Amino acid sequence: MRLANPYLLLLLLLIPALIWVRHFMLNKQSMQFSSRTILVDLPKSWRIRLQPALPILYALGWICLVVALARPQRGLQESLTRIETVDIILLLDLSESMDTPDFVRLNRRISRLDAAKNVIDRFLEKRPNDRIGMVGFASLPYAVAPLTLDHNWLAHRMAGLHTGMLDGRRTAIGDGIASAINRLRDSEAKSKLVILLTDGANNHGTLSPENAAHAAEALGIKIYTIGAGGARTGFRPQRSEVDEETLKQVATISNGKFYRARDLESLTAVYEEIDQLEKTEIEVEQFTRFEEVSKGWIIAGIFLLMTEQLLSLSRMGRLP
Repeated sequence: MRLANPYLLLLLLLIPALIWVRHFMLNKQSMQFSSRTILVDLPKSWRIRLQPALPILYALGWICLVVALARPQRGLQESLTRIETVDIILLLDLSESMDTPDFVRLNRRISRLDAAKNVIDRFLEKRPNDRIGMVGFASLPYAVAPLTLDHNWLAHRMAGLHTGMLDGRRTAIGDGIASAINRLRDSEAKSKLVILLTDGANNHGTLSPENAAHAAEALGIKIYTIGAGGARTGFRPQRSEVDEETLKQVATISNGKFYRARDLESLTAVYEEIDQLEKTEIEVEQFTRFEEVSKGWIIAGIFLLMTEQLLSLSRMGRLP
């Protein structure tokens, strides 16, 4: 609560003068008696007992009107939230090698693809304000979902992915990157990135991964590359064809970062680190909107003054 014109409260200093003029000057009347002793023992009627309330009503009425002139205002706290979102394309390898069961979850072996789905599900839950899309690839790219805020729908689409839906004998990483950055080309987000997960090497397609990375860099798109698989099973490491050198070059060219994930724990840690590196910026601006509340004071002031006037005109305002 505040007063827009607090200096007008100085008018309250005039109220005692108004009361004196109203109730002790203009209404001054006299009656001549030979002696006032005859009035001392007369009983006081209710009108006499309530007469002192008239100046009080008069004063309260003017107090309310002066407060109304000072414009009391009630503050309403509001906030405005600005969100700088991140647009993300998840680029997921769907070649046949992604069926290799060299990841372990709850003491059970799962495939590289299932491990990736499990970790990506949790990644989606942590970024509700970002638009996220997905592209799958093997011998050619496949648009799984455009950029969307409906992450439940995206997770449902991802759940249906399997290696048999494309020609999984070949891996076109460069074409997959090109398809991903094409979906970010018109994005106006402050930050744009591709998260590429693969367990192989580029052996097909029309565009090399390095050239695709240069195109991404020109568009301001970062590429985080993840080489998955190749965990140790027993005493022998699982065979993996991850081309780490190429993935490192792709990440370096596009100002991203390369990661190596050989098990579910390290893969989870990779997505958690990317989540921390690419935080969505949320700015909250708080402000106060003021609402005029003078109306109630005006109504109260007029009511009190009218009540005082009516009572003054009644028998209460006259001498006994």
